Amino acid sequence: MKLTIWGAAQQVTGSMHLLQLEKYNVLIDCGLDYEKDTYQEENQYFPFDPSEIDLVILTHAHIDHSGNLPTLVRMGFIGQILSTPPTADLTELLLLDSVNIFLSKQNKHSKGRNRRSSGPQPLYLHKHVNETMERFVTIAFQKDFKVNEHLSVTFIPVGHLLGAAAVILTVKDGEELKKIGFTGDIGRKNYPVLVDPEQIPQVDYLVTESTYGGRQHSADTNLQDKLVETINETCVKFPGRLIIPAFSIGRTQSLVYSLNRIFSEGLLPPVKIFVDSPLASFATNIYRKYQHLLNDESQDFYRRKGDEFEFDELSYVQDKRESLSVSNYHEPCIIISSAGMLEGGRIQDHLYYNIQNYYCTILFIGYCAKGTLGNRLLRGDPIVRLRNRDLMVYATIKQTDLLSGHGDHNDLVNTVKTQDPKKIKKVFLVHGEIKSMTSLSEALSEEGYSVEMPLKGVGYDI
Repeated sequence: MKLTIWGAAQQVTGSMHLLQLEKYNVLIDCGLDYEKDTYQEENQYFPFDPSEIDLVILTHAHIDHSGNLPTLVRMGFIGQILSTPPTADLTELLLLDSVNIFLSKQNKHSKGRNRRSSGPQPLYLHKHVNETMERFVTIAFQKDFKVNEHLSVTFIPVGHLLGAAAVILTVKDGEELKKIGFTGDIGRKNYPVLVDPEQIPQVDYLVTESTYGGRQHSADTNLQDKLVETINETCVKFPGRLIIPAFSIGRTQSLVYSLNRIFSEGLLPPVKIFVDSPLASFATNIYRKYQHLLNDESQDFYRRKGDEFEFDELSYVQDKRESLSVSNYHEPCIIISSAGMLEGGRIQDHLYYNIQNYYCTILFIGYCAKGTLGNRLLRGDPIVRLRNRDLMVYATIKQTDLLSGHGDHNDLVNTVKTQDPKKIKKVFLVHGEIKSMTSLSEALSEEGYSVEMPLKGVGYDI
C-alpha cells in the first residue's frame, strides 16, 4: 500500500492525496491549486492517469479540496465520488460558480472576433460539473460504508463547514487490517452554527492539515462582543456603514446567525443588513435543508425563535440592479458581500463607492492571501486600484480571526493527541505553509509522534 501527497504539500491549497491499494486506487480530495497566478493552466494536468483512479473521497466542499473534480472527470475518471450529503450539495454550488469565474476571466481577456481563443481557457464547463455530480454517492456521518472486500470508509464530523468530515479508511492489506485517517480541514469548538469536531478514532497513519500551526486565535474577546463593539462604533455612534467581505459558503451563514442573535436579544438598536451574494443565498437554503446537522445552540435558537438565517433587519440582495441600489441607501447599514479576499464579486462595487468614505469601516473576518486586494488593504496600502482608478483609502480597515473556520495550533495538537503515540506509526502534515508545518511538527515530536512533512509527489509505503 502506497500513499502519495500530490497536493497541499508544504502549501495550503490543492489538496489531493493518492492511496494505492493492490489493483485499486483511491484519491482523497481533488482541489484547485491557487499558489500561482496561472492556476488554471497549472491545474489542467494530473501527475497520474485519471482513468486509473477507481474512487474519489471528498472531505468537504471548499474549492481547494473539490475544485478540480470536473477536470478529473473530463480527463477520464469514471468512478464514484463519496461524500456526506451536505458536501455534495455545497460542492455543486461551488463548482458551478467556478465555471462562471473561468468564463468571466476568459471574456475579460477576449477581444474582437477571436473571442473564444483569447484569454485563459476554462478548466471545465457546466456540462462537466453535471457529469461530476452524477458520480456522487452520499454517506451519513459515522456510518461504515463497505467499498469492497478490502476497503471501508467512515466520515467523522470535524466542523469547519457544513458536511465537513475526517475520512477514516479501513484497509485489509493481506492478512492485516490498517486504518488511515485524513482530517480534511479541522474546525473549532463553539463555532457559530457548526458542530464541534469529534474525536478521530485510533488509526495507524494520520494525514492532518496544519494551516494554523504555530498560531493561536484571539482570546481577549469573543465574537459577539467584537461584532457589537464594531457595529456600535460604525453604525450607531456615527451614521456610517460597515462592509464585511465574507465567503459565500460557511462564513456568511455563521455571521448572519451571530447578527441574528445580537439583534434578537436587543444588544443593539436595529441596523439594516444587506447580504449581497446570490451564492450565499443558495448556500443558506442548503444550511436550512440540513438544519438537523447544525449545532445544538443553533437548533435551540430555531425552536425558540425560528429561522436562524432570517430576521427583520436582514435583506438578501437578489440581482445586480438591487445590488447597485444598496449604494444609494443613505442610512447606517451593514453590507455582507463576497468575495472574502476582495478578488472579484459584488464586494468590489461596494468598495469602489465606499473606500474613500471616512464613515465606512471594512471588517475582514478571514484570511487574505498575499497579492490579493484584501491583503493590500490589511497591510495598510494608502492607495488601491479599482475599476482602473487609483483611490485613496479613507475607510477604516479592521480584522478579526474570531470567525476563522480553522482550528488553531492547540486545536491541531489536541486532535493528534487523541492518538496513542505508541500505536500510530506516522503523522503526515499537509495543507499549511512551511513555517506552520514546522511549528506543528516540533510540537508533535515533543509529544512522541513520528512526523513527516511530505514533498509533492513523494510516495510512502505504509
